Amino acid sequence: MNLPNKITVSRVCLIPIFLIIMSVPFHWGTIHVLGANIPVTHLVGTIIFLVASLTDWIDGHFARKLNLVTNFGKFLDPLADKLLVSTAFILLVGLHLASAWIVIIIISREFAVTGLRLILANEGEVVAANMLGKIKTWTQMVAIILLLLHNFPFAGLHFPLDQIMLWISLVFTVWSGIDYFYLNRKVFANSK
Repeated sequence: MNLPNKITVSRVCLIPIFLIIMSVPFHWGTIHVLGANIPVTHLVGTIIFLVASLTDWIDGHFARKLNLVTNFGKFLDPLADKLLVSTAFILLVGLHLASAWIVIIIISREFAVTGLRLILANEGEVVAANMLGKIKTWTQMVAIILLLLHNFPFAGLHFPLDQIMLWISLVFTVWSGIDYFYLNRKVFANSK
């Protein structure tokens, strides 16, 4: 297994650690800063999520720089993103920090695109994420970080950037999903 793929696998390994920190009722206190009340577990969870998110950029950087792009990496990298983001969004719904219906749409899109990727893989095609998909992932990760941090540092300003980013990520999620299905519509033409 090459270096970029090992980095991607490390992202997958961080998911259960993030899940445990965020869902086990540790009582480490709360930090009050700039109008935000951030439980320490959320701060620690955010740091883990941020490290895991950064591995997305790092593995892609090394894969391109060292010419180590593989089909395994093309498949695992977006899957690792989906697992990380879905875990975070489900936790945010449980914490009443994100609307369930928005998260359902986001996760439904992720399942639909993963299903399409599997159909394409069965036909011998492995499709890497395009720029719209990367923007979608970036907006989702920024929204999650702001939500985990209870809108820090914007809470004191009464500017709901966390919710605005959640809506922006929803728009890019739907848009990129439609784009992905449109670009790969030949799969449905061939299934008749």
